[in-house]
Amino acid sequence: MDFHGIWTLFLENLRQSTLLEAVAVFFGLLSVWYARKGNILVYPTGIVSVLIYVYICFNARIYADAGINAFYFGMSVYGWYFWTRKDSSRKVPPIRFSRRWEHLASLVAAVLFFFFLRFILMEYTDSNVPNWDALTTAIFIVGMWLMARKKVENWAWWIAGDLASIPLYFSKGLVLTSFQYTAFLVLAILGHIEWVRIARKGESE
Repeated sequence: MDFHGIWTLFLENLRQSTLLEAVAVFFGLLSVWYARKGNILVYPTGIVSVLIYVYICFNARIYADAGINAFYFGMSVYGWYFWTRKDSSRKVPPIRFSRRWEHLASLVAAVLFFFFLRFILMEYTDSNVPNWDALTTAIFIVGMWLMARKKVENWAWWIAGDLASIPLYFSKGLVLTSFQYTAFLVLAILGHIEWVRIARKGESE
């Protein structure tokens, strides 16, 4: 498809975008902005966005992404608790780097989730993008868990997932969501830089 064809598709998809999708995009971007700053408001704003996307993704037959948004809701509740939980010295958990075993566990988890989700999508749904859908979902599951645990490496997983999600949502006609993931990509890169700085500062103190 040439540039004219892509532009025409973009305008057509933009006209078909709904107010509900626009609200989900707004709160999704706001949530990632707060995440970049390590602000607890990442969770209430994110909850609004993910609940809307459960509905949107299910209607678009992106079933694994509908499921992961439901998972995001649960992890947001957990993350909200974990980020505000204080230790015996009344300090909240700091932003930290993952340990070596956590890197390995994250990779193994992503592979297992991919094959499990791919099987479910191919055997029990009418998804026409099972591999793509399973891949992005597996990546984001790991990323969300690492974010809830305040691990710097969560941003690397978000970056990878964003890169895969941009063309997925565009191909499904969800152009606002596709551009949301483009913005997510930029914010994730900035978030990674910010969290590395915070974690290194914490280690030096």
